Amino acid sequence: MKAIWNDIVLAEAPKEYLIRIEGNWYFPQSSLKKEFFKDSDHHTTCHWKGEASYYDVVVNGQTNDFGAWYYPEPKEGSVERVGKDFASYVAFWNGIDVVES
Repeated sequence: MKAIWNDIVLAEAPKEYLIRIEGNWYFPQSSLKKEFFKDSDHHTTCHWKGEASYYDVVVNGQTNDFGAWYYPEPKEGSVERVGKDFASYVAFWNGIDVVES
């Protein structure tokens, strides 16, 4: 699977290494091409997963604000609900396409 924005691959990993939660594919941190990610101070809260942190995605001088999110410390009980520890796995939105390789 690949996460792509502006024709650049941001992350890539075999499907079996990803986690699917509520229709979103979450990639392991090790699959990210870190040069395209900048920490953001933006946060949101999911009632069952906890507080999400965000990355801005920067490609060729263009910024996709809050284009990727992750849960550094999932809420108690959420890991059991998902069936796998998803701490720090990264998901994408805001025009970033996730496609099969």
